[in-house]
Amino acid sequence: MAAQRNTRQRDAVRAIMTDFDDFRTAQDVHSALLIQGETIGLATVYRRLQTMAQTGEVDAIRTADGALAYRNCQAADHHHHLICRGCGKTQEVALHGVEQMLSDAAAEYSFHELDHEIELFGLCADCY
Repeated sequence: MAAQRNTRQRDAVRAIMTDFDDFRTAQDVHSALLIQGETIGLATVYRRLQTMAQTGEVDAIRTADGALAYRNCQAADHHHHLICRGCGKTQEVALHGVEQMLSDAAAEYSFHELDHEIELFGLCADCY
């Protein structure tokens, strides 16, 4: 992938993402940018977030209702998420043994270049 130019809009999306601890949709990010007085289109926010997800700057998940949501990536290595259905609180977790189990399943069925995402949805202690 070619290096991305740093633009005012890219910098604005990057900066606003550091304000959020939980996952936010592109629409949420766009609204927050507009409130800050940024002039940026929703399509630009989508493209920036997709690029940031591809480069590992942000995590991208599909929420329980099917929307894509993004959050600053806080871990450099592969990880999974526990996500509260009540408040959106997110915890990065290592699921020990899962990687080997998935690798074994892929090998059994002759699949290669395996990739996966695991998001677990529940209620945090505050919302339970």
